[in-house]
Amino acid sequence: MNILYFHQYFKTPQEPGGTRSYWIAKELIGRGHKVTIITASSQFTKQVHETIVDGINVIYIQESYNQEMGFYRRLKAFCRFMYKSTKIGLKYSDVDLVIATSTPLTIGVPALMLKWLKKVPYIFEVRDLWPEVPIQMGAIKNPLLIKVTKFFEKIIYQNATHVVSLSPGMRDGVIKYIPYEKTSMIPNMAKKDEFWPREKNYKLMKELGLNQDSFKIIHFGALGLANGIESVIETAELLKNDFTIEFVFLGGGAMESRIKEKIELLSLKNVKLLGRYPMRETSEIVNFCDVSLVSFLNLPILSTNSPNKLFDSLSAGKPIIVNSAGWTKDLVEDYVCGFYVNFDAPSDLVEKIKFLQKNTHIQLSMGEQSRSLALNKFDKTILCKEFGDIVEKIESQKYSLNYKN
Repeated sequence: MNILYFHQYFKTPQEPGGTRSYWIAKELIGRGHKVTIITASSQFTKQVHETIVDGINVIYIQESYNQEMGFYRRLKAFCRFMYKSTKIGLKYSDVDLVIATSTPLTIGVPALMLKWLKKVPYIFEVRDLWPEVPIQMGAIKNPLLIKVTKFFEKIIYQNATHVVSLSPGMRDGVIKYIPYEKTSMIPNMAKKDEFWPREKNYKLMKELGLNQDSFKIIHFGALGLANGIESVIETAELLKNDFTIEFVFLGGGAMESRIKEKIELLSLKNVKLLGRYPMRETSEIVNFCDVSLVSFLNLPILSTNSPNKLFDSLSAGKPIIVNSAGWTKDLVEDYVCGFYVNFDAPSDLVEKIKFLQKNTHIQLSMGEQSRSLALNKFDKTILCKEFGDIVEKIESQKYSLNYKN
């Protein structure tokens, strides 16, 4: 099959960011399919740059985007990419299947156009429930805009041949509009060969200005409004006189400058903002930390999240502390690989950190449980196969229908 794959934020393992689409594309190519990804980038001077990346045909559209952008600047970037990607996608005459992965929800437009104008079926992948996320976060307030975006969401789901969601909560949001049988739940993926337990890189630790003997809590990934990092900084403030504990942040986003200001204002020497790193360096840093923290604001919609950092932390063999009272809470508690803490009670996080620091055997046991869960349930080889099976089921149904006709 010739597959056209729309993903505005496509990343390779050599770049900072989520690599789910890369691994899915590699799985599909391994099954004999041809995959063309249409994505956005600001690193090329040409308006459209086409290249081959590890066997994947990638079309980069010149379009700036970063996590520091405000909501309306993001929306403008989304709409520009929507228009440009639709225009390019419609030029293809031999497409058998489209895959469109959100966010943003506007990524569904090129998929819809190819279905309506060229009768090409599509799989829609839901990575966040839009527009409900920006609505609950207060970014979309206009009643008419809310009504329009929810109608658009419904149209995208109903026209999809299949919808893949990344968490049980997201799937619940989807089946309000379409039958359960047209959906699947394939969460984000652990990467056992990219994140794994090993000897600590003390040389890198020293280069980054970290204390070799401290108990390190890491949060890696986006530092956006949705992550509620200011609550974590309140925890760090409660521990500012305990020089045995350090908080390590990797990544960037809209809240990065505000977090830096707060750290300076509170004179927190126990918090290190290290910036963005490609996967290899991120893996090294995660490995020499002791506990992984997955933080989100205390909003119902954010409890449906399926964060990359959670699954990479499982693969790295780390105890995980989450503060969303959703399926991630159930996961760490049911599999005894971490703790849930109350977002609104920084002292609760202090208590769990001190407990793990003092009880090394429990810390190690939870880390072993995490690694086992990554290997046996969430590794990318398992989940990419599930995605590939959905694609080939659609392919077989399509050929069966053509044969009958």
